[in-house]
Parts: sequence; C-alpha cells; structure tokens
Amino acid sequence: MASSSDVTSSAGNTPENPESGSATEVPEAPDGSVRRGRVRARRAAIMAVPAAAVAAGLAILTAEGALGVQFAISGMPFTVTATELKGTGFEQFGGLDGMAEGEKNPNAGDTGGQVLVVTSAIKNATLDSLCQSVDLGGTNLLIKAGSGSQKVKASDLTTDSTELSGNAAFTNIEIGNDASTLTKAGVKGPLGVFSQQADTVRIANLRQTNYATTAGVFKLPGLKLSFSDKGC
Repeated sequence: MASSSDVTSSAGNTPENPESGSATEVPEAPDGSVRRGRVRARRAAIMAVPAAAVAAGLAILTAEGALGVQFAISGMPFTVTATELKGTGFEQFGGLDGMAEGEKNPNAGDTGGQVLVVTSAIKNATLDSLCQSVDLGGTNLLIKAGSGSQKVKASDLTTDSTELSGNAAFTNIEIGNDASTLTKAGVKGPLGVFSQQADTVRIANLRQTNYATTAGVFKLPGLKLSFSDKGC
C-alpha cells in the first residue's frame, strides 16, 4: 500500500544519509573502487520501512480519530442487515480497529487485539428494515427499526466491517484513490492506502459483519430491542 522510490547514485556522487539528510561517506575497496554492496543494502532497508510502518500508522490514525472508529472496540462482531441502503457521499478504505487492553482482551484471539477492517463512510444514508444482532453466547441481542413507512436515517455514518455483501450500484465512482485525498463523505483515510469513492451508493439486500459503527445522527423509527435465539 505504500512505497518508496529508489535513488541511484553515480560513482562520482555521495549518497545522502536518509535520517539526517547529510552526506555520508561511501566506503572504498583497497583498489579505490566504491563498495556498492553496502549502499544497496542500506537502500533496501530504507525501502522496507514504509511497508512495515503502514500497520502502525493505521493504528495511530484510528486512535487520533482520523478513521471512522473513535473508540476501543469490544472485539465482539455484530451483524447488520437491511433490505436496501441508499446513500449520498460514499467512501471506502482499509484500516485497523484496536480492542481495549489489546492482546489481553478476551476477544483478541491471535490477533493481538487488532482487527483489519474495511471502513465505509456515507455522508447521508437511509436504510429500509434495519436489523442488528450480536451473539452474546447462546442468545442474541436483536435491534430492529425502519420496517414501516419511515426509514432509518443516518448522517456522517461509518461502519468498520470484515464482511459486506449485497447488490450494489454507484454513480460517478472513483476507484484507486489515495485514502488521504477522499472528499465525498468528509472522512480522510491513511496516506498511501487504496480507496474508492462515489457520489451515490445503493445496496440491496445488505449484509455486514461489523466491529464498529459511528454516526453524527442516527434516527431509528419503530425501534424494537429484544433477545432472540436467532440473529439477523
């Protein structure tokens, strides 16, 4: 997702120290020729740094609220379904969510307390027949809303998902953007991360496995909360 360009030096040039920006003396062999092996090894190490730093950068951005999630997740996934979602101002990019207490969290498993997610951001959304369920171990906490004439409405909606399915349609979609340059939903992703955005989105038969949801405003007409043997 991130890359660094290699810099080539001629025999007459002195390479720059990548940390200080000052010139670094290149060692010479006994016959006076430049030892290229050490220079290449140094360049290889420099190129490896951005790739290794991506995961750490995503975690930092999440902690600072630059991504969708602005809290430590529980690590318990929940299911969200809707017969139809319509939205204006759509963005999507990858990120990392962190659990409270990290690897000590009982839901961490072998993830170290982090979950790789796809963040979907929608400026304004309506959902028909919303269902949300979370498995509490033998029973499900079930939330339903918007099944009548009034639909669920949300603004500045973000969802962090590990699975998403449905029949989708977009208008004026842009694929391959740098996530830090997104403009449609007002959310910025990490620099150098692949993303996409569109003016509008419609998803029929939406189904998501989420770890987090945030919204500026979330209106749930006909809200019903219950426990059930079955989830959404």
